[in-house]
Amino acid sequence: MSLPPVLSRLALPVIGSPLFIISNPKLVIAQCTAGIVGAMPALNARPASQLDEWLAEITEALAAHDRAHPDRPAAPFAINQIVHRSNDRLEHDMQVCAKYKVPVVITSLGARTDVNDAVHGWGGIVLHDIINDTFARKAVEKGADGLIAVAAGAGGHAGVKSPFALVQEIRRWFDGPIALSGAIANGGAILAAQAMGADLAYIGSAFIATDEARASDEYKQAIVEGTSDDIVYSNLFTGVHGNYLKRSIRAAGLDPDKLPESDPSKMNFGGGESAKKAWKDIWGSGQGIGAIDKVVPARELVARLAAEYEAARQRLLSR
Repeated sequence: MSLPPVLSRLALPVIGSPLFIISNPKLVIAQCTAGIVGAMPALNARPASQLDEWLAEITEALAAHDRAHPDRPAAPFAINQIVHRSNDRLEHDMQVCAKYKVPVVITSLGARTDVNDAVHGWGGIVLHDIINDTFARKAVEKGADGLIAVAAGAGGHAGVKSPFALVQEIRRWFDGPIALSGAIANGGAILAAQAMGADLAYIGSAFIATDEARASDEYKQAIVEGTSDDIVYSNLFTGVHGNYLKRSIRAAGLDPDKLPESDPSKMNFGGGESAKKAWKDIWGSGQGIGAIDKVVPARELVARLAAEYEAARQRLLSR
């Protein structure tokens, strides 16, 4: 499968997934200059006017990097837009993205033709995250250029499908770009994602344990010390099922093994204080964190992933 030009100059086939509250310009710039797509939710900029400042910072830093390193230009950056009806900032944030001609927009929680058309109007591409084949078809019908297949084990909001099942079903009819999300935290898993039919790996939780991430030291250490046994799947906190660290749930005074169900109709992704508090106190995490053993700069993490990816390729070639 051929990638659109904007995604064809990556040093490693990876998108750093947008982490609510945690992703920030410093992390995005570090990811892009290391050769992978760096991404950030628009809602991380608070107040809304800060988004303009952050996009200016990112675009200026990447342009400066390209001038200094013409032999290895930075990878493109992406902005995540929550298109759920509770996001009352969407129109404003899309206008700011248009101003800076954001090269990649990642849409979540609803596929909208008008949003896709707007991105195409300034020359960008849209990747839409989905958890099953039905949602994938709807996204492509409404104009998404590519898909992010969020499989079982992904951090934050995640599906329940095996990555093998999810990718193979989509690949039966879709030949556009697919990024696979779900417990990917080492280079071998990146290669495995490609082997099963994805073009790119979508990695989030590993980047929580980086120097640039806007996460507390306690959160970062929980990622370093945790394994898949420390993750619980629940819809209590936002109305949508996701994976979270049990340690943070216990700290909030709840029993992670006896969480009640939430009412999906009460979903809130408008960036208000209640949504922010839930995500600040309850720590999202994917099941792949057993591969993370220390907090490092983002560039060092990308270098490790690249070395592991090449080692995995060589192992296969030598068989």
